[in-house]
Amino acid sequence: MMIDPPIEELRKIAGNEYILTNLVAKRAKELEKDIPEVIDNSPEKAISLASREVYSGKIVSSKDEENK
Repeated sequence: MMIDPPIEELRKIAGNEYILTNLVAKRAKELEKDIPEVIDNSPEKAISLASREVYSGKIVSSKDEENK
């Protein structure tokens, strides 16, 4: 089974698995709340869309923002 985006790459981007979990979960909840019609019509779940956003750099943790 291939996971896209790769979990190891997501961990590197976020810094650790705890930050990654919180970041993706928070964004997935935002997506479900803000654009439910897109989520309902998408073949992917909100968690997958949120993971892709983290992988592409659209979403960063507040820790990353503080370090800039």
